[in-house]
Amino acid sequence: MDFQKFLTGDVFDAYEYFGAHLEKGKAAFRIYAPNAKKVELQGDFSGWEFLELKAGEHPGVFEYTVSDVQAGMYYKYRITDAHDRSVMHCDPYGMLMELRPGFASRVVDRNYHFDDLKWMTNRDKNYNRPMNIYEIHAGSWRKKEDGSWYDYEELAEALIPYLKEMGYNYIEFLPLSEHPADCSWGYQNTGFFAPTSRYGSPAQLKKLVDACHQNGIGVIMDFVPIHFATDDYGLLQFDGTPLYEFPHPDTAYSEWGTMNFMHSRGEVRSFLQSAADYWLTEFHFDGIRMDAISRAIYWNGDPARGVNERAVEFLRNMNAGLHKRHPSAMLIAEDSTDFPKVTAPTEYDGLGFDYKWDMGFMNDTLRFFQTAPVYRPYDYHKLSFSMMYFYSDLFLLPFSHDEVVHGKATILQKMWGDYEFKFPQAKAFYTYVYTHPGKKLNFMGNEFGQFREWDENREQDWNLLEYPVHDAFHHFYAKLSNLYLTEPALYDGEYNQNCFEWLEVDASDYVTYAYERRASKETIVVVMNLSDQFWKDFQVGIPMLYELEELLHTDWECYGGNTKKTDLTWRVADEPCKKRPHTLLVDLPPFCARIFKVIKAKEVIRRNAKEAGL
Repeated sequence: MDFQKFLTGDVFDAYEYFGAHLEKGKAAFRIYAPNAKKVELQGDFSGWEFLELKAGEHPGVFEYTVSDVQAGMYYKYRITDAHDRSVMHCDPYGMLMELRPGFASRVVDRNYHFDDLKWMTNRDKNYNRPMNIYEIHAGSWRKKEDGSWYDYEELAEALIPYLKEMGYNYIEFLPLSEHPADCSWGYQNTGFFAPTSRYGSPAQLKKLVDACHQNGIGVIMDFVPIHFATDDYGLLQFDGTPLYEFPHPDTAYSEWGTMNFMHSRGEVRSFLQSAADYWLTEFHFDGIRMDAISRAIYWNGDPARGVNERAVEFLRNMNAGLHKRHPSAMLIAEDSTDFPKVTAPTEYDGLGFDYKWDMGFMNDTLRFFQTAPVYRPYDYHKLSFSMMYFYSDLFLLPFSHDEVVHGKATILQKMWGDYEFKFPQAKAFYTYVYTHPGKKLNFMGNEFGQFREWDENREQDWNLLEYPVHDAFHHFYAKLSNLYLTEPALYDGEYNQNCFEWLEVDASDYVTYAYERRASKETIVVVMNLSDQFWKDFQVGIPMLYELEELLHTDWECYGGNTKKTDLTWRVADEPCKKRPHTLLVDLPPFCARIFKVIKAKEVIRRNAKEAGL
């Protein structure tokens, strides 16, 4: 490691120098604590006697080499500051920690052979490929009969078949880096290089990722480069001074009661971007979703306080470096602001993310479906508004854990009306999501109609699948999800404006919409009725004389609806409609969506504009 670059914030592999490193039965321990008076090490290898570290070759570095060290051994540091106050700490660069409430770091044997060469060779950023992400909290997806967690390997064995059945080709884990409080869901970290020991060892996590790749499933990890936990054994006042955090209270504390990283410090930049590189390099993660990016763009996330220029600079430099080192890995921003060029390349003054969560789409769509039908004509364009700005960034459509906790209600529960009205609306809702441009993300449990808000201490309510209406919804979701994976028109070229066109977006009285998705010489037509009325032979103008195949109808009996698959409740007429030369006439039950695929298209030449309906 180039130490000068470490100080200037240009290092991405600080974990290769700092931390505990095994070699031939010995371990070299290195720690950065420039303002410490003394640093001591204790562990299994010393009988928990303290060993005083020596000043290293670089300023602020303390190091010690210990014999007879084995993988799995526990250790801690005691750091004495300039005022002779001593505090016990875990290793900031430690690669494993003991299970909470303990905080000792553990020595790790990093050797592991991946068998995912084919996956890694063919991997890319998925701009023109489908990306259907299942967001999961590892500790509460399922639990064992005794209430304990699955370990990483056991999780892989149960999870991978389910993902394939449900049409998910990516999984995103809530943060797996070590954290002291279960209730933080992993977002308040103390071990930025340590996979949480709740679910096993680093080697077991590598086996999970490896198994996913061998089954055609990508793995994304949530990463928190904005703030850290305030536990005194972590990064807080690490060497007796604010080494990682801001020194001033008005900027030091986040809204979550954690400490904000001071991104203007080179050592902090090197620490964070090395952590990001570590997960991508060591574990073969396919992407990193970076949490709370708005809190880096603006001071404490408040646009009124202005742009945090040094933090923005950090994001640009980190993303540029990660792209260079991992050209096929994805960097995803959770950002709710309208800050420009979040997904533009850094060479064009962008932040360099590959995708940005479309929080506006999520909020507008959910609010619309929460609205009573009588008011939906007035909110009609709330649902279509997303296409007014969609091409300003590369968006991902998220319906994440944040939308199903803290009194917000689950996705199904958010749907307007009583129990029997919620399911048809949820089917229409997800049809809109999956046929709208943008990559997809859905939190666990949403796919079978979870009613209870998510609780990190309880597994999902899988017993709901014993009820026919939930089972039917589950099968519908799997069909829709797999349809998305197999129809290129639903993903190829989705960031190209020529691949989407509204066919009907001016029918507020009917609360009905229609649009086309086009790509790879294929066309998909979607028609939705989001009112509580039945519309017979609703007319949609289409550009050519289409021969259609219906791919999915949310009201089919097999998915809990009232329409038989054999019923022909649509037709195409060679008659003009709303300035288009042909008409699709389609029956639309309340709260329904229908997906058609164009099998053949014939262009009919009209003699004059009147014949064409223009």
